[in-house]
Amino acid sequence: MDQLIGGGKPGGAGGAAAGKSGAGDLVKDTNQASFRADVLDASMQVPVIVDFWAPWCGPCKQLGPIIEKAVKDARGAVKLVKINVDENQELAAQMRIQSIPAVYAFFQGRPVDGFVGAQPESALKQFIQRLAKLAGGEPGPSPIDEALEHAEAALKEGDHEAASAIFAQILEHEPDNVKALGGMARCCIAVGELDQARKFLAQVPAAQANDPAIAGARAQIELAEAGQKAAGQSQELRARVDANPKDFEARFALAQALFAGGDKEGGVDHLLEIIRMNRAWNEEAARKELVKFFEAMGPTDPLTLSSRRRLSSILFS
Repeated sequence: MDQLIGGGKPGGAGGAAAGKSGAGDLVKDTNQASFRADVLDASMQVPVIVDFWAPWCGPCKQLGPIIEKAVKDARGAVKLVKINVDENQELAAQMRIQSIPAVYAFFQGRPVDGFVGAQPESALKQFIQRLAKLAGGEPGPSPIDEALEHAEAALKEGDHEAASAIFAQILEHEPDNVKALGGMARCCIAVGELDQARKFLAQVPAAQANDPAIAGARAQIELAEAGQKAAGQSQELRARVDANPKDFEARFALAQALFAGGDKEGGVDHLLEIIRMNRAWNEEAARKELVKFFEAMGPTDPLTLSSRRRLSSILFS
């Protein structure tokens, strides 16, 4: 498993650069005297990101570790140079730095992009991808991203043991990785360990509690609990629905039981049927439950996509 985290193939032009320089060469501090060599000259080879910061700046402390990680994950597609504005006031004035953190990207000796203020990791990845494309290549996936792909593939194939082992290894390197925490929770849910799944979700930082990976796992727990309550009554619920198609309470419970038992399409069909016959029933409970189904399956799941189209057709017909 260590090979999944430590290995990986560099991609594009950035990969070639990564082969020539280690992670220690990708991030460095500089000053006014070395600015030309470290930024302008270096940018003739790969884009150079310049982070203007100060020790007293809270947002700088927030941005610093994130941008350093994003640059290292790009594996040579870009470099990062950090400049303390307190120690380089003349340079900061020349660059017209009025607020920090201020980030400028240089390529071929000139500024090409930039932003001011702390940014989330997702925005930084997009920023770096734009720079890599500008330089004629793209950063390859990081070892963590590759490991996540392996884990998700194993989980999708039903190999929960392999998936949980990879997710666990990722968490050793990045304890707050929300995709890995959500993945571990989903592994636990798949084998019926709902309490353990809740423990993993409890480790998610509050700021990322609504991340799709976490929201999906949370929805799966709620659906599993509801499904467990109705599972023993499936036969009775089917009989009630057959006898009275407008017994929405029975149809709703049957949808939960089917979804929790693995018949996701069957569960979706019953909820859509409730919405078709009486969308306002129980304060739109069927539509709200269907949204939970979508969260649990994920936004790109084929059943989510097709069911959303069917829902739209019903609502706007």
